[in-house]
Amino acid sequence: MPVRFIITAGTVADCSQAIQLITEIKAEQLIADKGYDTNAIVEFAANNGMTVTIPPKKNRKIQREYDKDIYKLRHLVENAFLKLKRFRGVATRYTKTTSAFTGAVTLASIMLWLRVIA
Repeated sequence: MPVRFIITAGTVADCSQAIQLITEIKAEQLIADKGYDTNAIVEFAANNGMTVTIPPKKNRKIQREYDKDIYKLRHLVENAFLKLKRFRGVATRYTKTTSAFTGAVTLASIMLWLRVIA
């Protein structure tokens, strides 16, 4: 389920926002794909008590180990995006302004949470 999101320009790398997204999140695991394999993210998560499950990029000099069984749970993140994209305005970015799109994603997230807690 969506907990926090940041709207960025299409050319901004997702990994540049990761630390801001996981700040003050209490979690045992950080599961992410290779795009988030940066030293800063790995160190930040480890310093905050999270076990990091990110496959290392192929160009890393020292390949870090990760739990492949836990990594299989990453599909849950993709499922959250799938649920959000069921809302047409979110999937097509139908709105013209960032604030309107933020509102659409917020409303879609609330609707998803209401289905779980109701």
